[in-house]
Amino acid sequence: MSDDFSAAFDWVRRHVDADRLPHAVLGVATADGVVALDAVGDVGVDDSFLLFSITKVLTGVTAARAIERGLLTPNTPLTDALPEFGANRDDVVRLWHLVSHTSGISEPDLDTAVPLRTELLTRGRDFVAGTASRYSTLAFEGVAALIEHTTGQSWDAGVRDWAAEVGAGGLTLDPEQYVPIRDAVAAGVDLERFLATRAPGAGLAGTAADLLAVGSDLLRIGRGEPGILSPATLAMMRRPLTGDIPRLEPYVAERGQDWGFTFNLRTRAPGLIDRDVYGHGGWSGTEFWVHPTAGVCWVLLTAQAQRPGVDADQLDNAIVAAL
Repeated sequence: MSDDFSAAFDWVRRHVDADRLPHAVLGVATADGVVALDAVGDVGVDDSFLLFSITKVLTGVTAARAIERGLLTPNTPLTDALPEFGANRDDVVRLWHLVSHTSGISEPDLDTAVPLRTELLTRGRDFVAGTASRYSTLAFEGVAALIEHTTGQSWDAGVRDWAAEVGAGGLTLDPEQYVPIRDAVAAGVDLERFLATRAPGAGLAGTAADLLAVGSDLLRIGRGEPGILSPATLAMMRRPLTGDIPRLEPYVAERGQDWGFTFNLRTRAPGLIDRDVYGHGGWSGTEFWVHPTAGVCWVLLTAQAQRPGVDADQLDNAIVAAL
């Protein structure tokens, strides 16, 4: 395998030089560990960033570990943890609906001032569970409730436990410092209020090294080695759950992806060289992707929500092409 990822780092530098990105940390790893890591602009490789929706897959790993222990199944109803949920619904919302954006729970603002558990119980329904897919961060408050109910431990404590096993101890809900989002106000998000939600679908912070450690472990599991999940459980998380149901904004069918058990599965993405890829992106410009066949994962951390002219598929292709 070549360690020459110069085209990928050149891509980052071009976007920083053109001020399309304020700065960035890019890292690449294999199952054996980090093979490339550098920062561009006024940040360092060890800086902590707000990960936003990359949090979803980390919460998903925690839920999957509870499934391995026989405490949950993907079919467990949310009402097992929250009997008062869905009092005015005539459908059943299950764990697999929550993790695949098919629960139909109406979504509040990312920086809602209302406690997320209250939002979960009072927001109402946009569609019958399982009949459509609309992206939901609030649904992960339901995942957190099921984790807490069945394990007796908060979702973030569960993340800390397994993250420590793979050297990702910087993943936290309470960062002492983090790289500020340059355009948070312009994008309409009150960061202080957002952080106060402690959202299990968006709230974690961490470094590139933290995510690369997770990615390396997932690659090892994918080739049958022991890790934070069993190979069978990782295969379950990568199984598409959304099929041919309608896809609503912002993840319309034309984007060429499915949802697995929290993973974004870009199996039909028109812009990619290698479509055997799973992972997630985050609102602030964070990216975390694993290519199991190619044997590589990569992380991009930046801190800008609105990024016209930035196409991360170009970066993905440059990394895969370097192998």
